[in-house]
Amino acid sequence: MDPYELLGVDRDADDAAIKKAYRKLARQYHPDVNPDPVSQERFKEISHAYEILSDPQKRAAYDRGGDPFGGGFGAQGAGFSFTDIMDAFFGGAAGGAASGRGPRPRVRRGQDALIRLDVDLAEAAFGVTREIKVDTAVLCETCHGEGTATGSHPVPCETCHGAGEVAYVQRSFLGEIRTLRPCAACRGFGTIITDPCRDCGGDGRVRSHRTLTVKIPAGVDNGTRVQLAEQGEVGPGGGPAGDLYVEIHVAKHETFSRQGNDLHCTVTVPMTAAALGTTLTLPTLEADLVRDSEPKTDLETTFDLEIRPGTQSGTEQVLRGRGVPGLRGGRGDLIVTIAVETPSKLDPEQEDLLRRLAQLRGEEAPEGQLRAAPKGVFGRLRDAFNGH
Repeated sequence: MDPYELLGVDRDADDAAIKKAYRKLARQYHPDVNPDPVSQERFKEISHAYEILSDPQKRAAYDRGGDPFGGGFGAQGAGFSFTDIMDAFFGGAAGGAASGRGPRPRVRRGQDALIRLDVDLAEAAFGVTREIKVDTAVLCETCHGEGTATGSHPVPCETCHGAGEVAYVQRSFLGEIRTLRPCAACRGFGTIITDPCRDCGGDGRVRSHRTLTVKIPAGVDNGTRVQLAEQGEVGPGGGPAGDLYVEIHVAKHETFSRQGNDLHCTVTVPMTAAALGTTLTLPTLEADLVRDSEPKTDLETTFDLEIRPGTQSGTEQVLRGRGVPGLRGGRGDLIVTIAVETPSKLDPEQEDLLRRLAQLRGEEAPEGQLRAAPKGVFGRLRDAFNGH
């Protein structure tokens, strides 16, 4: 019977139309769906028809009036591709990309690479340019990625004749089932390098130590990755390089801690300064950038902190815009917590003065006051919902 009629397609139908028709019929007549003998026979016929029309050479032979198999069409022992049955039910090639449709390319994209870079908090906050050393695969300069010795080229595989895969046939209740597997002789490439390059051994790439310059933008945080496009591993066969990712790890600072784009620090002041008030001049985070280099006039290396009279321990002062620059603009704040220091040792004169102060303030025998512990965020939310 005419394979075009069996599949219900026109003689000028393209591959997509033929595959679509086959899938529809295969679902309808597969023995797992219709186990009766008539459906099984019908399934063999449409599978055989699809094998002819899906193969350009066999289809051309049939169109010329020949027999692609050297026997009557619809014979019981007709072979068909098991991968096409899987296509009908799962919509893709069985066995993945390896059981496929032709040889796999030698030239492929390289893998991405990842390295760790340790930076200080100031460098992460305000940006820095660093030189890094990487060890990756680079293009072989001897063969320029081809993998062959000078004057030679890959030759077609004699086992698979350049197809990159070979057919294995076995009999089953469906007839002859043909599966395609990568050619072991050429590893699925379809060609063989008979005279490989001595420097890269036929891979088209070699290992190399390189020094790169990486610009770390202002505002990066611990775990941020900076991408260097096409600076990773060169692919097999001299394929395009992957990307290099530089993962930032920020060292702990002795004074400042970071929360988002805000900086936090604590300053300790004497009890007398907290009571009377004062102004302190303190170093900024920017001061770290000029500690071991020439001073830069455009950086504010100090800031003034006003301690108001009567400041209590634990008071926070917020200095707007003195935190860490954001990756997308803006800048966080600097939050300074004030810790009031009570003297632990007094000489007789100092002790006498404090006793006189206590007498003047009526604090010689204070009773003290009990207060409820400050509520957390969830406690305040609960009170808000309860109307307190």
